[in-house]
Amino acid sequence: MASITKSYLILYNFVSAGLWTVVLARTATIAISAGPDKVFPELDEYVRLVQTGALLEVVHSLVGLVRAPLFTTLMQVASRLLLVWGIAYTFPSATAQSPTYPSMLVAWSVTEVIRYSYFVFNLVGSIPGALTWLRYNTFFILYPLGITSECWCIYEVIRRGAAKKIDQKLEFALWAVLVIYIPGAYILYTHMMKQRRRIMRGKQKAK
Repeated sequence: MASITKSYLILYNFVSAGLWTVVLARTATIAISAGPDKVFPELDEYVRLVQTGALLEVVHSLVGLVRAPLFTTLMQVASRLLLVWGIAYTFPSATAQSPTYPSMLVAWSVTEVIRYSYFVFNLVGSIPGALTWLRYNTFFILYPLGITSECWCIYEVIRRGAAKKIDQKLEFALWAVLVIYIPGAYILYTHMMKQRRRIMRGKQKAK
């Protein structure tokens, strides 16, 4: 049973790394060749599909397939689903005009390519030192970039009055989401800091 679980997790993480590599490559290609404003119409549906698949990570944590904390996993997946479904899908016009949609995808995809690749090598039993360094250091830049981009995409919906056209309460709800981002970002950032300290301390002891 353990070998089946391990094989499944290797496959899941390998496929996920590949899917996010496509997001990263296409975001860069489209932004350079056609312009950042073309990224959303070209990639929205694909990104929505890939990110929705991350619901499996909540299931993995819930049933004990992985040791990832359920609360932080749920919080991160939920915030991204809010962006791809609650913002991008519901307000495509406002999202398409947001200058931070491409930067959000870059932050997400680089983070996920590194994270899923790290998990694959970890499950196999041999993690390259460079990948460990990337996993526990790039978040210093990628998290602020991603969170800022996400917040700006939400703000664009508010600023353009898209939410108010549907319901005034919806606009208030989006303001509330932006407020919640403050403690949420702190929780996720400190979670990564704790992981980084633990891993780096282990590497120093190994020396």
